[in-house]
Amino acid sequence: MKSNLKFFKDAKSLSVDQFLEKVLYKKDKGYYNSKFPFGYKGDFVTAPNISNLFSEMIAVWMISTWEIIGKPKKFNIIELGPGDGSLVEVLLKVFKKFKQFNSSKKIYLFEKSEFLKKIQKKNINNNEVTWIDNFNKIKSGPVIFFGNEFFDAIPIKQFKRDKKYLFEKYFVLQKCNKIKEIYRKTSNKNTKIINSYKTLDKIKFIEFPQIGLNYLDEIAKKISNLGGCILMIDYGYLKPNNQNTLQSVIKHKKNYIFDNLGKADISSLVNFPLIKEFFLKKDLQVKGVISQKEFLKNMGIEERAEIISKNMKFREKSNLYLRLKRLISPKLMGDLFKVILAYNFKSDKYFGFK
Repeated sequence: MKSNLKFFKDAKSLSVDQFLEKVLYKKDKGYYNSKFPFGYKGDFVTAPNISNLFSEMIAVWMISTWEIIGKPKKFNIIELGPGDGSLVEVLLKVFKKFKQFNSSKKIYLFEKSEFLKKIQKKNINNNEVTWIDNFNKIKSGPVIFFGNEFFDAIPIKQFKRDKKYLFEKYFVLQKCNKIKEIYRKTSNKNTKIINSYKTLDKIKFIEFPQIGLNYLDEIAKKISNLGGCILMIDYGYLKPNNQNTLQSVIKHKKNYIFDNLGKADISSLVNFPLIKEFFLKKDLQVKGVISQKEFLKNMGIEERAEIISKNMKFREKSNLYLRLKRLISPKLMGDLFKVILAYNFKSDKYFGFK
């Protein structure tokens, strides 16, 4: 419990997003700045870790989008929160097979964690890739932003609605070093922002991704000014259920949220109707929200698996299809993960979306 002190050192109480920011991103002590979380030896796996098929489908989607928008001679791909770099490794291999596309693209990786950035650079080891911690370097378009499990790791605020008033949740470190939850009446500014979203009407327990929406605001401006799109894949819901969705895992097992602080992952489910409303407020067009299963099937992932499995031995083929099942089965990632596309292009037809 004494380890809790390092996260409350400068404050007696922290709002939920302040708490998560420190626990996940505090320099040298936060989860993403001190521990390698990805893969079967880490705490959780992401779709690119599960199967290269996923990354291949994203590569195909990016190439097809480039063709739809007129094959521009110069354009930018920005991956948001690139994890261990597994996705980009596959993208680079696929892109090499398409010479015109490959010579036109620039790849940027948006990464907040210096710790993960070092790991990514070691794994990718390619001078075609540029790391950024803001979007100021991107001066011309078009731009294709992509984020897989990017938004769920961004700290959120939590509120409860009591009649006309909103109360924000805070965490307080007690003298016994245990963490207690309290609520305080929120500011007029927060109330005004939350009340501006129809999606949040009549919801009594509200999770609001203010930090995440700040990122999306910067991204939306780039898309509007330069022409472009953002494809987001994450786990989340279509109908809010008034519940706290914060969850913690360590070594692939559930963890009590206040245990193992800085050593366990903490994330939240993404409110996709809210994200969609946000993009529409920014005058972007929106495709989706659809399930990961539907998107990957529309992209032809099953047909791709069939092609590459023809020359495989039984054990390899079995492994391939077990991994595919994890990606598209409704009982696994298939329905839990959702896909949304927001864009500022004339075309209304994109691979993966009907």
